[in-house]
Amino acid sequence: MDELKNLLQHAGIAQFYLKLVFGMVSSFLLTFFTIPTISKISRRKNLMDEPGVRSSHLRKIPNLGGIAIFYSIGVCASVFAFELFDIYKFLFASLVILLYIGVMDDIVVMRAYKKLIAQIIVTAFMVIGSDVRLRSFFGLFGIYELNYFFSVAISIFTFIVLINAFNLIDGIDGLAGGYSILCSAMFGISYFRLGEYNYPLVVLSGTIIASVAAFLYYNLSAQRNTKIFMGDTGSMILGFLLAFTAICFIDIFIDKELPGVPRYYLQSAPSIAMAILILPIVDTLNVFIIRTFKGQSPFRADRNHIHHSLLDLGLTHRRSTFYILLYYLMIVGTAYYFRHINVNVLLLVIITLGFMGAYLPKGLLFIRKKSN
Repeated sequence: MDELKNLLQHAGIAQFYLKLVFGMVSSFLLTFFTIPTISKISRRKNLMDEPGVRSSHLRKIPNLGGIAIFYSIGVCASVFAFELFDIYKFLFASLVILLYIGVMDDIVVMRAYKKLIAQIIVTAFMVIGSDVRLRSFFGLFGIYELNYFFSVAISIFTFIVLINAFNLIDGIDGLAGGYSILCSAMFGISYFRLGEYNYPLVVLSGTIIASVAAFLYYNLSAQRNTKIFMGDTGSMILGFLLAFTAICFIDIFIDKELPGVPRYYLQSAPSIAMAILILPIVDTLNVFIIRTFKGQSPFRADRNHIHHSLLDLGLTHRRSTFYILLYYLMIVGTAYYFRHINVNVLLLVIITLGFMGAYLPKGLLFIRKKSN
């Protein structure tokens, strides 16, 4: 290994760039060539997603695409970003558990409480076992350093909320996949700018982007025989990984002294992370508010999601996905531009813009109905 490093340095090639390129190419190819096999088996064994009342599709479609996403990220990240699995000992075990409960839910539909128990176990592994947690609020709500037990509790809660919130936005073609690519790209660019100590996280972000890009080739396909969904397996794994990268991102900006690690500080770090993940957070909050206001169970499935409102306006899946991603990309741009203002003010701006995006299509739909 040392000889290879010396050879690469002699050739003027940084090892990081080779890891990133080979990691992304390998991740893309593994997903791209694995999905047709998964799709063929799903059709043969009738492991398909049946259209329901709130479904946006009319035919049975294979929904085990998340297996290919897990496979490529699990293999490529552990090879090209192996440092992460040394630092975070429970990362791979957590992904395997999520794979199991995701596949079980996609095939036989698990009870909600069983999924929740499994998610608590997985997140406890990461928060307590690997010490991936929110340690400070950076002055958000007037709170700075967190007590250990509160830090563990709020971190587990954050993981679970993001895992399930990401699952809820997976309702139309390309939305969950496209949003995970945008989030991973923004976190990856941030990690790259913050120095080589964070390069393994850049490689992880790259493998996620490449794997999901290959999945989207099939997910956005107009041909019935090639189309596939990521299912709960894919949405939970991506939600978990994005929660992991978000918490790592916030943790970088805590002013701490570690040997060989540069010191950074950005008070608005929690608000920036919130802006990047604002879509699933706002969509989930919006749906829960509407259901509670109507006197319904907050966990009851319905068609009150943002993407359902756009579909009701007559937009296609692709157009709906494009407009949602474009709007929430604007929110991230706004957050980055105003990153040096007070963290509480910035959070208020982000949440306001987020809910405006959630209610804008509902408002347009209301105006259209009134005019008719």
